[in-house]
Amino acid sequence: MADSVADFFWKRLAEWGVKTIFGYPGDGINGLLGALQRNDLPFEFIQVRHEEMAAFMATAYAKFTGEVGVCLATSGPGATHLLTGMYDAYSDHVPLLAIAGQQARNVNGAHYQQELDLTSVYKDVAAYVQQAASPASVRHIVDRAMRIAKAERKVAAIILPNDLQDVPYEGPVRKHGNTFSGVGYTAPKVVPFDGDLRRAADVLNAGQKVAILVGAGALHATDEVIAVANKLQAGVAKALLGKAALPDDLPFVTGTIGLLGSKPSSDMMAECDTLLMVGSGFPWAEFLPEEGQARGVQIDIAPEMLSLRYPMEVPLCGEAAETLTALLPLLDQKQEGGAWRTGIEKNVASWWKEAEDRAMAKANPVNPQRVTWELSPRMPERVIVTSDSGSCANWYARDLKMRRGQMCSLSGGLASMGAAVPYAIAAKVAHPDRPVIALVGDGAMQMNNMAELITVAKYMHRWSNKTWICCVFNNEDLNQVTWEQRVMEGNPKFEASQTIPNVPYHKFAELIGLKGLYVDDPAQVGPAWDEALASPVPVVLEVKTDPEVPPLPPFFTLEQVKNFMSMLGKGDSKERHLLADTARQVLSSVLPGDRK
Repeated sequence: MADSVADFFWKRLAEWGVKTIFGYPGDGINGLLGALQRNDLPFEFIQVRHEEMAAFMATAYAKFTGEVGVCLATSGPGATHLLTGMYDAYSDHVPLLAIAGQQARNVNGAHYQQELDLTSVYKDVAAYVQQAASPASVRHIVDRAMRIAKAERKVAAIILPNDLQDVPYEGPVRKHGNTFSGVGYTAPKVVPFDGDLRRAADVLNAGQKVAILVGAGALHATDEVIAVANKLQAGVAKALLGKAALPDDLPFVTGTIGLLGSKPSSDMMAECDTLLMVGSGFPWAEFLPEEGQARGVQIDIAPEMLSLRYPMEVPLCGEAAETLTALLPLLDQKQEGGAWRTGIEKNVASWWKEAEDRAMAKANPVNPQRVTWELSPRMPERVIVTSDSGSCANWYARDLKMRRGQMCSLSGGLASMGAAVPYAIAAKVAHPDRPVIALVGDGAMQMNNMAELITVAKYMHRWSNKTWICCVFNNEDLNQVTWEQRVMEGNPKFEASQTIPNVPYHKFAELIGLKGLYVDDPAQVGPAWDEALASPVPVVLEVKTDPEVPPLPPFFTLEQVKNFMSMLGKGDSKERHLLADTARQVLSSVLPGDRK
Protein backbone atom coordinates (compact mmCIF):
# COMPACT_ATOMS: atom_id res chain seq x y z
CA MET A 1 0.00 0.00 0.00
CA ALA A 2 1.39 3.38 -1.01
CA ASP A 3 1.89 6.02 1.62
CA SER A 4 -0.89 8.53 1.98
CA VAL A 5 -0.22 12.22 2.48
CA ALA A 6 -0.87 11.67 6.21
CA ASP A 7 1.68 8.83 6.32
CA PHE A 8 4.30 11.03 4.69
CA PHE A 9 3.42 13.93 6.99
CA TRP A 10 4.17 12.01 10.19
CA LYS A 11 7.29 10.38 8.78
CA ARG A 12 8.61 13.79 7.82
CA LEU A 13 7.96 15.17 11.31
CA ALA A 14 9.76 12.14 12.76
CA GLU A 15 12.77 13.00 10.58
CA TRP A 16 12.69 16.45 12.17
CA GLY A 17 12.98 14.84 15.61
CA VAL A 18 9.42 15.40 16.83
CA LYS A 19 8.59 12.95 19.63
CA THR A 20 5.51 14.31 21.42
CA ILE A 21 2.15 15.53 20.13
CA PHE A 22 -0.51 17.11 22.34
CA GLY A 23 -3.95 17.00 20.81
CA TYR A 24 -7.61 16.09 20.61
CA PRO A 25 -9.36 14.08 17.84
CA GLY A 26 -12.02 15.14 15.35
CA ASP A 27 -13.24 14.28 11.87
CA GLY A 28 -11.14 17.03 10.34
CA ILE A 29 -7.98 15.05 11.18
CA ASN A 30 -9.22 11.44 10.89
CA GLY A 31 -6.70 10.77 8.12
CA LEU A 32 -3.86 12.06 10.28
CA LEU A 33 -4.97 10.00 13.26
CA GLY A 34 -5.25 6.86 11.15
CA ALA A 35 -1.73 7.33 9.84
CA LEU A 36 -0.44 8.03 13.33
CA GLN A 37 -1.99 4.76 14.48
CA ARG A 38 -0.72 2.49 11.71
CA ASN A 39 2.85 3.75 11.44
CA ASP A 40 5.52 2.59 13.85
CA LEU A 41 6.93 6.00 14.64
CA PRO A 42 8.58 7.33 17.84
CA PHE A 43 5.64 9.54 18.82
CA GLU A 44 3.86 9.89 22.15
CA PHE A 45 0.35 11.22 21.64
CA ILE A 46 -1.02 12.99 24.72
CA GLN A 47 -4.80 13.26 24.66
CA VAL A 48 -5.96 16.45 26.39
CA ARG A 49 -9.46 17.50 27.51
CA HIS A 50 -9.51 20.67 25.39
CA GLU A 51 -7.49 21.92 22.44
CA GLU A 52 -6.47 25.13 24.25
CA MET A 53 -4.76 22.93 26.80
CA ALA A 54 -2.94 21.09 23.99
CA ALA A 55 -1.40 24.35 22.81
CA PHE A 56 -0.48 25.35 26.38
CA MET A 57 1.16 21.96 26.88
CA ALA A 58 3.07 22.23 23.59
CA THR A 59 4.30 25.69 24.65
CA ALA A 60 5.44 24.43 28.05
CA TYR A 61 7.06 21.36 26.47
CA ALA A 62 9.10 23.70 24.28
CA LYS A 63 10.07 25.81 27.29
CA PHE A 64 11.20 22.81 29.33
CA THR A 65 13.03 20.97 26.52
CA GLY A 66 14.18 23.60 24.03
CA GLU A 67 12.51 21.59 21.25
CA VAL A 68 9.59 22.58 19.03
CA GLY A 69 6.30 21.93 20.83
CA VAL A 70 3.62 20.32 18.66
CA CYS A 71 -0.16 20.51 19.07
CA LEU A 72 -2.91 18.96 16.94
CA ALA A 73 -6.57 19.87 16.51
CA THR A 74 -9.44 19.21 14.16
CA SER A 75 -11.01 21.77 11.85
CA GLY A 76 -13.39 24.57 12.84
CA PRO A 77 -13.79 24.96 16.61
CA GLY A 78 -10.89 22.63 17.39
CA ALA A 79 -8.58 24.80 15.32
CA THR A 80 -9.75 28.05 16.91
CA HIS A 81 -9.44 26.57 20.41
CA LEU A 82 -5.69 26.37 19.88
CA LEU A 83 -5.31 30.13 19.58
CA THR A 84 -4.75 31.13 23.21
CA GLY A 85 -1.94 28.61 23.68
CA MET A 86 -0.45 29.63 20.34
CA TYR A 87 -0.41 33.27 21.47
CA ASP A 88 1.24 32.13 24.70
CA ALA A 89 4.10 30.68 22.62
CA TYR A 90 4.19 33.78 20.42
CA SER A 91 4.36 36.13 23.41
CA ASP A 92 7.19 34.20 25.10
CA HIS A 93 9.23 33.55 21.91
CA VAL A 94 8.77 29.78 22.08
CA PRO A 95 8.99 27.44 19.04
CA LEU A 96 5.59 25.87 18.37
CA LEU A 97 4.02 23.94 15.51
CA ALA A 98 0.22 23.92 15.38
CA ILE A 99 -1.41 21.33 13.09
CA ALA A 100 -5.05 21.81 12.21
CA GLY A 101 -7.52 20.00 10.00
CA GLN A 102 -9.72 21.64 7.39
CA GLN A 103 -12.80 20.73 5.40
CA ALA A 104 -12.38 19.20 1.94
CA ARG A 105 -10.79 21.37 -0.71
CA ASN A 106 -13.89 21.22 -2.95
CA VAL A 107 -16.01 23.03 -0.36
CA ASN A 108 -13.50 25.63 0.78
CA GLY A 109 -15.17 28.98 0.23
CA ALA A 110 -18.68 27.46 0.30
CA HIS A 111 -19.60 28.49 3.85
CA TYR A 112 -19.48 24.77 4.66
CA GLN A 113 -19.91 23.31 8.13
CA GLN A 114 -16.76 23.85 10.24
CA GLU A 115 -15.03 25.51 7.29
CA LEU A 116 -13.10 28.57 8.40
CA ASP A 117 -10.43 30.65 6.73
CA LEU A 118 -7.76 29.29 9.07
CA THR A 119 -4.92 30.92 7.16
CA SER A 120 -6.41 34.28 8.11
CA VAL A 121 -7.24 33.10 11.62
CA TYR A 122 -3.61 32.16 12.30
CA LYS A 123 -1.77 34.83 10.33
CA ASP A 124 -1.33 37.20 13.28
CA VAL A 125 0.05 34.60 15.67
CA ALA A 126 2.08 32.45 13.27
CA ALA A 127 5.29 33.54 11.55
CA TYR A 128 4.56 30.85 8.96
CA VAL A 129 1.08 29.54 8.15
CA GLN A 130 0.17 27.51 5.10
CA GLN A 131 -2.74 25.35 3.96
CA ALA A 132 -1.62 22.41 1.84
CA ALA A 133 -3.17 22.29 -1.64
CA SER A 134 -1.59 19.17 -3.14
CA PRO A 135 0.41 16.12 -2.02
CA ALA A 136 3.67 17.52 -3.38
CA SER A 137 3.27 20.73 -1.38
CA VAL A 138 3.26 18.96 1.98
CA ARG A 139 7.00 18.29 1.92
CA HIS A 140 8.17 21.89 1.76
CA ILE A 141 5.36 23.09 4.03
CA VAL A 142 6.50 20.75 6.80
CA ASP A 143 10.16 21.58 6.27
CA ARG A 144 9.65 25.35 6.28
CA ALA A 145 7.30 25.26 9.25
CA MET A 146 9.74 23.29 11.38
CA ARG A 147 12.79 25.27 10.30
CA ILE A 148 11.14 28.63 10.97
CA ALA A 149 9.81 27.50 14.35
CA LYS A 150 13.23 26.18 15.42
CA ALA A 151 15.40 28.93 13.96
CA GLU A 152 13.28 31.94 14.82
CA ARG A 153 11.66 30.56 18.00
CA LYS A 154 8.25 31.42 16.63
CA VAL A 155 4.87 29.83 15.95
CA ALA A 156 4.25 27.96 12.71
CA ALA A 157 0.93 26.51 11.57
CA ILE A 158 0.08 23.81 9.03
CA ILE A 159 -3.49 23.32 7.78
CA LEU A 160 -4.38 20.02 6.11
CA PRO A 161 -7.75 19.58 4.34
CA ASN A 162 -9.32 16.26 5.36
CA ASP A 163 -9.65 14.93 1.79
CA LEU A 164 -5.96 15.59 1.11
CA GLN A 165 -4.85 13.53 4.12
CA ASP A 166 -5.99 10.22 2.59
CA VAL A 167 -4.85 10.58 -1.02
CA PRO A 168 -1.63 8.81 -2.14
CA TYR A 169 1.47 10.86 -1.53
CA GLU A 170 3.35 12.00 -4.60
CA GLY A 171 6.52 14.00 -4.19
CA PRO A 172 7.49 17.00 -6.30
CA VAL A 173 8.65 16.25 -9.84
CA ARG A 174 11.65 17.80 -11.54
CA LYS A 175 10.04 20.51 -13.63
CA HIS A 176 9.20 24.18 -13.42
CA GLY A 177 6.88 25.04 -10.55
CA ASN A 178 8.27 22.52 -8.03
CA THR A 179 10.73 22.78 -5.17
CA PHE A 180 12.79 20.21 -3.25
CA SER A 181 13.17 21.01 0.43
CA GLY A 182 15.24 19.20 3.06
CA VAL A 183 15.25 18.28 6.74
CA GLY A 184 17.47 19.71 9.45
CA TYR A 185 18.54 22.85 11.26
CA THR A 186 21.49 23.57 13.54
CA ALA A 187 21.56 26.83 15.43
CA PRO A 188 24.55 29.04 14.60
CA LYS A 189 26.87 30.72 17.03
CA VAL A 190 25.59 34.30 17.18
CA VAL A 191 28.04 36.79 18.69
CA PRO A 192 28.38 40.54 18.00
CA PHE A 193 31.41 41.98 16.22
CA ASP A 194 34.52 42.72 18.32
CA GLY A 195 34.06 46.46 17.92
CA ASP A 196 30.54 46.34 19.32
CA LEU A 197 31.66 44.19 22.25
CA ARG A 198 34.40 46.75 22.95
CA ARG A 199 31.87 49.59 22.94
CA ALA A 200 29.67 47.64 25.36
CA ALA A 201 32.62 46.97 27.64
CA ASP A 202 33.54 50.65 27.67
CA VAL A 203 30.05 51.55 28.87
CA LEU A 204 30.01 48.85 31.54
CA ASN A 205 33.54 49.63 32.74
CA ALA A 206 32.65 53.29 33.16
CA GLY A 207 29.67 52.49 35.40
CA GLN A 208 29.95 52.81 39.16
CA LYS A 209 26.50 51.40 39.96
CA VAL A 210 25.78 48.59 37.49
CA ALA A 211 22.44 46.79 37.52
CA ILE A 212 21.75 43.64 35.52
CA LEU A 213 18.32 42.41 34.43
CA VAL A 214 17.99 38.86 33.09
CA GLY A 215 15.08 37.10 31.41
CA ALA A 216 14.30 33.78 29.76
CA GLY A 217 17.12 34.34 27.27
CA ALA A 218 19.59 33.95 30.13
CA LEU A 219 18.24 30.63 31.44
CA HIS A 220 21.20 28.78 29.92
CA ALA A 221 23.77 31.45 30.80
CA THR A 222 23.80 31.16 34.58
CA ASP A 223 27.56 30.87 35.01
CA GLU A 224 28.24 33.62 32.49
CA VAL A 225 25.85 36.06 34.19
CA ILE A 226 27.39 35.32 37.59
CA ALA A 227 30.90 35.90 36.24
CA VAL A 228 29.95 39.23 34.67
CA ALA A 229 28.05 40.33 37.79
CA ASN A 230 31.05 39.55 39.98
CA LYS A 231 33.46 41.37 37.68
CA LEU A 232 31.22 44.45 37.55
CA GLN A 233 30.18 44.10 41.22
CA ALA A 234 26.61 44.40 40.00
CA GLY A 235 23.30 43.30 41.41
CA VAL A 236 21.05 41.06 39.31
CA ALA A 237 17.27 41.36 39.05
CA LYS A 238 15.14 38.76 37.28
CA ALA A 239 12.17 39.18 34.98
CA LEU A 240 9.44 36.64 35.72
CA LEU A 241 10.38 34.30 32.85
CA GLY A 242 14.00 34.45 34.02
CA LYS A 243 13.21 33.45 37.61
CA ALA A 244 15.29 30.26 37.30
CA ALA A 245 18.19 31.95 35.50
CA LEU A 246 20.08 32.61 38.74
CA PRO A 247 19.71 30.89 42.11
CA ASP A 248 18.22 33.04 44.85
CA ASP A 249 20.83 32.00 47.41
CA LEU A 250 23.31 34.39 45.80
CA PRO A 251 23.40 37.51 48.01
CA PHE A 252 23.49 39.94 45.05
CA VAL A 253 20.40 38.49 43.33
CA THR A 254 17.59 40.92 44.11
CA GLY A 255 14.74 38.66 42.97
CA THR A 256 11.99 39.42 40.52
CA ILE A 257 11.17 42.87 39.19
CA GLY A 258 7.96 44.71 38.42
CA LEU A 259 4.52 44.73 39.99
CA LEU A 260 5.15 41.19 41.25
CA GLY A 261 8.74 41.97 42.16
CA SER A 262 10.88 42.86 45.14
CA LYS A 263 11.81 46.16 46.70
CA PRO A 264 15.57 45.58 46.25
CA SER A 265 15.03 45.15 42.50
CA SER A 266 13.10 48.42 42.28
CA ASP A 267 15.58 50.28 44.47
CA MET A 268 18.52 49.03 42.41
CA MET A 269 16.93 50.19 39.16
CA ALA A 270 16.08 53.57 40.67
CA GLU A 271 19.68 54.16 41.80
CA CYS A 272 21.89 52.55 39.13
CA ASP A 273 23.95 54.51 36.61
CA THR A 274 24.37 51.61 34.15
CA LEU A 275 21.95 48.90 33.01
CA LEU A 276 22.86 45.58 31.39
CA MET A 277 19.80 43.71 30.13
CA VAL A 278 20.26 40.08 29.03
CA GLY A 279 17.60 38.07 27.20
CA SER A 280 14.60 39.92 28.56
CA GLY A 281 11.55 41.61 27.08
CA PHE A 282 10.34 42.72 30.53
CA PRO A 283 7.32 44.90 29.65
CA TRP A 284 6.93 47.43 32.47
CA ALA A 285 9.33 50.25 31.61
CA GLU A 286 8.36 52.24 34.71
CA PHE A 287 10.36 49.74 36.78
CA LEU A 288 13.53 50.37 34.77
CA PRO A 289 15.76 53.43 35.27
CA GLU A 290 14.34 56.76 34.19
CA GLU A 291 15.32 57.69 30.66
CA GLY A 292 18.68 59.47 30.77
CA GLN A 293 19.53 58.18 34.25
CA ALA A 294 21.60 55.19 33.15
CA ARG A 295 23.72 54.15 30.22
CA GLY A 296 22.48 50.94 28.71
CA VAL A 297 23.78 47.73 27.13
CA GLN A 298 21.40 45.01 25.97
CA ILE A 299 22.00 41.46 24.72
CA ASP A 300 19.23 39.62 22.88
CA ILE A 301 19.09 36.97 20.18
CA ALA A 302 16.01 38.66 18.69
CA PRO A 303 16.95 41.99 17.07
CA GLU A 304 13.38 43.25 17.24
CA MET A 305 13.58 43.19 21.06
CA LEU A 306 16.65 45.43 21.25
CA SER A 307 16.30 48.93 22.70
CA LEU A 308 12.56 48.38 23.04
CA ARG A 309 12.03 49.03 26.77
CA TYR A 310 14.95 51.38 27.43
CA PRO A 311 17.05 53.42 24.97
CA MET A 312 20.22 51.34 24.92
CA GLU A 313 23.54 52.94 24.06
CA VAL A 314 24.90 49.60 22.82
CA PRO A 315 22.32 47.04 21.66
CA LEU A 316 24.00 43.69 20.95
CA CYS A 317 22.36 40.98 18.87
CA GLY A 318 23.69 37.66 20.11
CA GLU A 319 23.09 34.51 22.11
CA ALA A 320 23.38 35.26 25.83
CA ALA A 321 26.02 32.77 26.99
CA GLU A 322 28.27 33.19 23.95
CA THR A 323 28.06 36.99 24.00
CA LEU A 324 28.74 37.23 27.74
CA THR A 325 31.70 34.88 27.34
CA ALA A 326 33.14 37.12 24.63
CA LEU A 327 32.43 40.25 26.69
CA LEU A 328 33.92 39.01 29.97
CA PRO A 329 37.65 39.43 29.11
CA LEU A 330 36.99 43.02 28.07
CA LEU A 331 35.53 43.97 31.46
CA ASP A 332 37.60 45.54 34.23
CA GLN A 333 37.44 43.92 37.65
CA LYS A 334 35.71 46.38 39.96
CA GLN A 335 36.82 46.54 43.58
CA GLU A 336 35.06 44.00 45.79
CA GLY A 337 33.30 45.15 48.92
CA GLY A 338 32.29 48.51 47.48
CA ALA A 339 29.32 50.50 48.71
CA TRP A 340 27.12 49.66 45.69
CA ARG A 341 27.37 45.88 45.92
CA THR A 342 27.39 45.88 49.71
CA GLY A 343 24.25 47.99 49.78
CA ILE A 344 22.47 45.65 47.36
CA GLU A 345 23.36 42.59 49.43
CA LYS A 346 22.16 44.32 52.61
CA ASN A 347 18.85 45.21 50.96
CA VAL A 348 18.40 41.66 49.69
CA ALA A 349 18.96 40.17 53.16
CA SER A 350 16.49 42.65 54.62
CA TRP A 351 13.94 41.88 51.91
CA TRP A 352 13.97 38.14 52.56
CA LYS A 353 13.37 38.84 56.24
CA GLU A 354 10.48 41.12 55.32
CA ALA A 355 9.07 38.48 52.99
CA GLU A 356 9.14 35.96 55.82
CA ASP A 357 7.40 38.40 58.16
CA ARG A 358 4.69 39.05 55.59
CA ALA A 359 4.22 35.34 54.96
CA MET A 360 3.89 34.53 58.66
CA ALA A 361 1.51 37.40 59.45
CA LYS A 362 -1.98 36.43 60.63
CA ALA A 363 -4.73 35.99 58.06
CA ASN A 364 -8.20 34.52 57.80
CA PRO A 365 -7.72 31.60 57.68
CA VAL A 366 -4.41 31.04 55.82
CA ASN A 367 -2.05 33.70 54.54
CA PRO A 368 -1.46 32.82 50.84
CA GLN A 369 2.17 33.93 51.09
CA ARG A 370 2.74 31.27 53.71
CA VAL A 371 1.80 28.58 51.19
CA THR A 372 4.75 29.38 48.93
CA TRP A 373 7.06 30.40 51.77
CA GLU A 374 6.62 26.98 53.42
CA LEU A 375 7.12 25.27 50.04
CA SER A 376 10.33 27.09 49.21
CA PRO A 377 12.80 25.21 51.49
CA ARG A 378 10.96 21.95 50.79
CA MET A 379 11.27 22.09 47.00
CA PRO A 380 13.06 18.93 45.84
CA GLU A 381 16.21 19.07 43.77
CA ARG A 382 15.42 19.28 40.03
CA VAL A 383 11.81 20.29 40.74
CA ILE A 384 9.83 22.02 38.01
CA VAL A 385 7.37 24.65 39.29
CA THR A 386 4.59 26.21 37.23
CA SER A 387 2.30 29.05 38.21
CA ASP A 388 -0.94 30.43 36.95
CA SER A 389 -1.62 34.10 36.40
CA GLY A 390 -3.47 35.99 39.10
CA SER A 391 -2.62 36.63 42.74
CA CYS A 392 -0.85 33.27 43.12
CA ALA A 393 1.75 34.53 40.63
CA ASN A 394 2.69 37.22 43.18
CA TRP A 395 3.54 34.63 45.80
CA TYR A 396 5.32 32.45 43.21
CA ALA A 397 7.40 35.44 42.12
CA ARG A 398 8.33 36.74 45.54
CA ASP A 399 8.43 33.85 47.99
CA LEU A 400 10.00 30.93 46.13
CA LYS A 401 13.78 30.77 46.36
CA MET A 402 14.99 28.94 43.26
CA ARG A 403 18.11 26.81 43.48
CA ARG A 404 20.47 25.54 40.80
CA GLY A 405 19.04 22.69 38.75
CA GLN A 406 15.42 23.71 39.33
CA MET A 407 13.12 24.98 36.58
CA CYS A 408 10.00 27.11 36.57
CA SER A 409 7.74 28.97 34.18
CA LEU A 410 4.31 30.44 33.56
CA SER A 411 2.43 32.30 30.87
CA GLY A 412 4.62 35.40 30.78
CA GLY A 413 3.94 37.81 27.95
CA LEU A 414 0.31 36.73 27.52
CA ALA A 415 -0.27 36.25 31.27
CA SER A 416 -3.14 33.90 30.53
CA MET A 417 -5.21 32.23 33.21
CA GLY A 418 -5.42 28.47 32.96
CA ALA A 419 -1.83 27.63 32.02
CA ALA A 420 -0.41 26.17 35.26
CA VAL A 421 -1.87 22.66 35.15
CA PRO A 422 -1.25 22.05 31.42
CA TYR A 423 2.26 23.45 31.91
CA ALA A 424 2.78 21.01 34.79
CA ILE A 425 1.49 18.08 32.72
CA ALA A 426 3.85 19.00 29.88
CA ALA A 427 6.72 19.26 32.35
CA LYS A 428 6.03 15.69 33.47
CA VAL A 429 5.74 14.45 29.89
CA ALA A 430 9.07 16.08 29.05
CA HIS A 431 10.79 14.99 32.27
CA PRO A 432 8.92 12.03 33.82
CA ASP A 433 11.74 11.56 36.35
CA ARG A 434 11.45 15.05 37.84
CA PRO A 435 9.05 16.27 40.57
CA VAL A 436 6.53 18.86 39.35
CA ILE A 437 4.44 21.39 41.28
CA ALA A 438 1.70 23.66 39.93
CA LEU A 439 0.48 26.74 41.83
CA VAL A 440 -3.07 27.60 40.76
CA GLY A 441 -5.82 30.01 41.77
CA ASP A 442 -9.35 28.76 42.17
CA GLY A 443 -10.49 30.91 39.25
CA ALA A 444 -8.17 29.10 36.85
CA MET A 445 -9.17 25.75 38.32
CA GLN A 446 -12.82 26.45 37.56
CA MET A 447 -12.02 27.92 34.16
CA ASN A 448 -10.26 24.87 32.71
CA ASN A 449 -7.65 23.28 34.99
CA MET A 450 -9.96 20.88 36.87
CA ALA A 451 -10.68 19.02 33.65
CA GLU A 452 -6.99 18.52 32.97
CA LEU A 453 -6.62 16.70 36.29
CA ILE A 454 -8.29 13.87 34.36
CA THR A 455 -5.32 13.97 31.99
CA VAL A 456 -3.03 13.57 35.00
CA ALA A 457 -5.01 10.51 36.12
CA LYS A 458 -4.83 9.06 32.61
CA TYR A 459 -1.05 9.33 32.22
CA MET A 460 0.39 9.19 35.74
CA HIS A 461 1.31 5.50 35.38
CA ARG A 462 3.90 6.50 32.75
CA TRP A 463 5.86 8.73 35.14
CA SER A 464 8.87 7.18 36.85
CA ASN A 465 8.70 9.90 39.52
CA LYS A 466 5.14 10.16 40.83
CA THR A 467 5.54 13.54 42.54
CA TRP A 468 3.05 15.82 40.81
CA ILE A 469 1.24 18.37 42.98
CA CYS A 470 -1.44 20.90 42.10
CA CYS A 471 -1.72 23.44 44.91
CA VAL A 472 -5.01 25.35 44.74
CA PHE A 473 -5.35 28.73 46.45
CA ASN A 474 -9.06 28.64 47.28
CA ASN A 475 -10.18 32.15 48.25
CA GLU A 476 -13.54 32.25 46.40
CA ASP A 477 -12.39 35.38 44.62
CA LEU A 478 -10.89 36.40 41.28
CA ASN A 479 -8.36 38.02 43.52
CA GLN A 480 -5.86 39.77 41.24
CA VAL A 481 -8.62 41.63 39.43
CA THR A 482 -10.34 42.48 42.71
CA TRP A 483 -7.18 44.21 43.92
CA GLU A 484 -6.59 45.85 40.55
CA GLN A 485 -10.11 47.32 40.75
CA ARG A 486 -9.39 48.64 44.22
CA VAL A 487 -5.93 50.09 43.59
CA MET A 488 -6.00 51.05 39.90
CA GLU A 489 -9.61 52.17 39.58
CA GLY A 490 -10.53 53.12 43.15
CA ASN A 491 -13.56 50.81 43.06
CA PRO A 492 -14.74 48.44 45.80
CA LYS A 493 -14.97 44.73 45.17
CA PHE A 494 -17.69 44.01 42.59
CA GLU A 495 -19.28 40.91 44.09
CA ALA A 496 -21.19 39.96 40.92
CA SER A 497 -18.01 39.65 38.85
CA GLN A 498 -15.45 38.70 41.49
CA THR A 499 -16.95 36.15 43.87
CA ILE A 500 -16.79 32.56 42.63
CA PRO A 501 -18.26 29.33 44.03
CA ASN A 502 -16.53 27.34 46.72
CA VAL A 503 -15.57 24.01 45.15
CA PRO A 504 -14.00 21.03 47.00
CA TYR A 505 -11.07 20.58 44.63
CA HIS A 506 -9.38 17.99 46.85
CA LYS A 507 -12.50 15.83 46.78
CA PHE A 508 -12.67 16.00 43.00
CA ALA A 509 -9.09 14.73 42.96
CA GLU A 510 -10.06 11.77 45.12
CA LEU A 511 -12.95 10.91 42.79
CA ILE A 512 -10.56 10.41 39.86
CA GLY A 513 -7.88 8.43 41.69
CA LEU A 514 -5.57 11.22 42.88
CA LYS A 515 -4.79 12.14 46.48
CA GLY A 516 -6.64 15.09 47.98
CA LEU A 517 -5.46 17.24 50.88
CA TYR A 518 -7.26 20.18 52.48
CA VAL A 519 -5.74 22.82 54.75
CA ASP A 520 -7.45 25.69 56.57
CA ASP A 521 -5.03 25.95 59.50
CA PRO A 522 -1.79 27.92 59.01
CA ALA A 523 0.14 25.53 61.24
CA GLN A 524 -0.73 22.64 58.91
CA VAL A 525 0.62 24.21 55.70
CA GLY A 526 4.16 22.87 56.16
CA PRO A 527 3.09 19.34 57.17
CA ALA A 528 0.67 19.27 54.22
CA TRP A 529 3.51 20.03 51.82
CA ASP A 530 5.54 17.24 53.43
CA GLU A 531 2.67 14.79 52.97
CA ALA A 532 2.08 15.85 49.38
CA LEU A 533 5.76 15.56 48.47
CA ALA A 534 5.88 12.04 49.95
CA SER A 535 2.74 10.82 48.19
CA PRO A 536 3.06 7.84 45.81
CA VAL A 537 0.33 9.32 43.58
CA PRO A 538 -0.32 12.86 42.25
CA VAL A 539 -1.88 15.25 44.75
CA VAL A 540 -4.31 18.15 44.78
CA LEU A 541 -3.44 20.27 47.81
CA GLU A 542 -6.26 22.73 48.48
CA VAL A 543 -5.53 25.60 50.85
CA LYS A 544 -8.25 27.92 52.09
CA THR A 545 -6.49 31.27 51.69
CA ASP A 546 -7.40 34.80 52.69
CA PRO A 547 -8.46 36.95 49.69
CA GLU A 548 -7.83 40.19 51.58
CA VAL A 549 -4.05 39.77 51.90
CA PRO A 550 -2.93 42.43 49.43
CA PRO A 551 -0.45 41.62 46.62
CA LEU A 552 1.58 44.71 47.49
CA PRO A 553 3.74 46.20 44.72
CA PRO A 554 7.36 47.06 45.60
CA PHE A 555 6.37 50.73 45.78
CA PHE A 556 3.14 52.73 45.70
CA THR A 557 2.43 55.60 43.35
CA LEU A 558 0.48 58.58 44.62
CA GLU A 559 -2.34 57.66 42.26
CA GLN A 560 -2.53 54.13 43.67
CA VAL A 561 -2.72 55.43 47.23
CA LYS A 562 -5.45 57.91 46.26
CA ASN A 563 -7.45 55.20 44.47
CA PHE A 564 -7.19 52.85 47.42
CA MET A 565 -8.28 55.53 49.89
CA SER A 566 -11.18 56.63 47.68
CA MET A 567 -12.35 53.02 47.40
CA LEU A 568 -12.72 52.75 51.16
CA GLY A 569 -15.66 55.09 51.23
CA LYS A 570 -17.57 53.26 48.50
CA GLY A 571 -18.83 50.27 50.44
CA ASP A 572 -16.39 47.40 49.87
CA SER A 573 -17.98 44.39 51.61
CA LYS A 574 -14.61 43.31 53.03
CA GLU A 575 -13.45 46.78 54.09
CA ARG A 576 -12.64 46.08 57.73
CA HIS A 577 -11.01 42.77 56.91
CA LEU A 578 -8.87 44.13 54.07
CA LEU A 579 -7.77 47.12 56.15
CA ALA A 580 -6.57 44.80 58.93
CA ASP A 581 -4.72 42.51 56.51
CA THR A 582 -3.19 45.43 54.60
CA ALA A 583 -1.97 46.95 57.87
CA ARG A 584 -0.41 43.65 58.90
CA GLN A 585 1.41 43.39 55.56
CA VAL A 586 2.67 46.97 55.54
CA LEU A 587 3.75 46.83 59.20
CA SER A 588 4.82 43.18 59.28
CA SER A 589 8.49 43.92 59.83
CA VAL A 590 7.91 46.26 62.75
CA LEU A 591 4.92 44.75 64.59
CA PRO A 592 5.71 42.51 67.58
CA GLY A 593 5.35 38.81 66.79
CA ASP A 594 2.13 38.30 68.75
CA ARG A 595 0.38 41.20 66.99
CA LYS A 596 1.11 40.27 63.38
